[in-house]
Amino acid sequence: MNSQQPIFTEKARCQDCYKCVRECPVKAIQVVDDSAAVMPERCVYCGNCVNVCPVGAKKVRDDLGRAKLLLKRKTKVIASLAPSFVSEFPGVEPGRLIHALRILGFSVVSETALGAEEVSAACAVALENGGPGAYISTACPTVVELIRRYHPDQLPSLTRLVSPLLAHCKLLQREFGEDIGIVFIGPCISKKLEADARPELLDVVLTFADLRRWLEERGIDPAAEPFTEADVFLPKGARDGALYPADGGMNRGIAHRQNTADVKFMAFSGIHYLQEAMEGLRGQDLKQKLFLELLACEGGCVNGPQVGKTCGTALKWLQVLDYASEPLVTAPRPSLDLYFEATASPVQESCPDPIEIARALRRLGKTVPEDELNCGGCGYDNCRGLAVALLEGWAEPNMCVSYMRKLAMNKANALIRSMPAGVVIVDENLMVVECNRRFAETLGGDTPMIFDAKPGMEGADIVKLAPEMRSFFARGLESDIEALRKDVRVEDRVLRLTVFTVEPGRIVGGVLQDITEPAVQREQIMQKAQEVIRKNVTTVQQIAYLLGENAAETEMILESLSSSFRAAPSPLGGPGPDEDSHRGR
Repeated sequence: MNSQQPIFTEKARCQDCYKCVRECPVKAIQVVDDSAAVMPERCVYCGNCVNVCPVGAKKVRDDLGRAKLLLKRKTKVIASLAPSFVSEFPGVEPGRLIHALRILGFSVVSETALGAEEVSAACAVALENGGPGAYISTACPTVVELIRRYHPDQLPSLTRLVSPLLAHCKLLQREFGEDIGIVFIGPCISKKLEADARPELLDVVLTFADLRRWLEERGIDPAAEPFTEADVFLPKGARDGALYPADGGMNRGIAHRQNTADVKFMAFSGIHYLQEAMEGLRGQDLKQKLFLELLACEGGCVNGPQVGKTCGTALKWLQVLDYASEPLVTAPRPSLDLYFEATASPVQESCPDPIEIARALRRLGKTVPEDELNCGGCGYDNCRGLAVALLEGWAEPNMCVSYMRKLAMNKANALIRSMPAGVVIVDENLMVVECNRRFAETLGGDTPMIFDAKPGMEGADIVKLAPEMRSFFARGLESDIEALRKDVRVEDRVLRLTVFTVEPGRIVGGVLQDITEPAVQREQIMQKAQEVIRKNVTTVQQIAYLLGENAAETEMILESLSSSFRAAPSPLGGPGPDEDSHRGR
């Protein structure tokens, strides 16, 4: 567990369900000792694993303590509030939310959308002055990480502009001085990467989940807070920058600006879709300007990984559109230096030798193509994907459901086959699930031939095989008793049947033994003899005890009578027996 990373795993809670492996778009999850951990060198911090983890084992780094400490250390700390706040706190007037944040200790509350407007202006200039080709937005940190790591060939298409958040930080430092503290509050996890990489601009990143927790700790309800004329966004309110959290909102803000009539705008959200879009453009020689607004979260930032589930995407978009203002007729040009050069950090994808892959597949019990079910239960798209992950050290064989099932069945079958007694497993319809040859031999007749023709006799009717035992197996299915035992006479033999529960009401097992066999008889005679010996020894011990107790009591009585006789005077007045005896001596 590396809690210093934006996303980490709480190992004790991880239930090896592999859902995070399945949902991770870049397969940045490593399973070790049945625990799924994020690989920082591969992760793009989209937050999918956090949202899909059924037990909450995937955690987001908690920076709330750092924010509280910053408020104590800095005289002026500004909250940069993401424009998606309107869908996160629906129906809450901005002034009330600003007042609540000021109660928490923030000197100023500002809209991150102001930085978005600076980015829109800079993008418009870049498109105006640039030639034909693809232009990819850098507004989403996860998209930038995705391109740096997995699509480095697309780096030249990035607009080379900082994100709206970092643009806003630059704007705030220009307006309020460089000695301020800045805390971003929004729906995004990957923004924490920006805080880690650019501490001179951004101090702390909190998610909306962090903010809600903080407000609850302080007992503050933003919807109920009063507000005054002082509770406004500074240095001013945003306009079209507030459209950014909606899918296509950035395009709309840029398209309203000057000299972009010759640009084609497209928007893609969701990592799967935007990767397909980039793949489709690979190697294409575009003769026109194409601006691609790419957002990692489907539907835009309103559906970020740390938003509350207040309503559906359509209603969230409507709330954003209602709040945002149209851009000015003559939009201002950028006033900040927003240049940013992304550097490639490609993930090294290995190409294992086919022989190594085949060896890894054999570890999973897959020796022929038909064994490759490609069920996806392990989290990988197909069995070969899991095999490659095994070779890379990212996965373990027990992630394969079919492999584990076969392993369990093989162990059970080996145990059944090796048992000296007859063993049968029966389902609720009294059909054989599995049995060993000893069971068939014990039943006798044609049953061994049936077993040889179909080992295990799966699907055979126990009623036809052993009608004398039907009622006993039926009782086993209906009873909660762990085991039932009964001797059944079949012709000149006595068979001892023990029925035990495997799955209550669904599956029972039976152990069948011919107790008329010489070996069994000898064993039973020995057991009976030992029983008789134990009983005899016990009886002798009891007799000895009683005899000893009786002898002790007799001795005590005689001694008592003797003492009494010695102490009594002679009826003739003469000396007692002892005295007479003494004189005679």
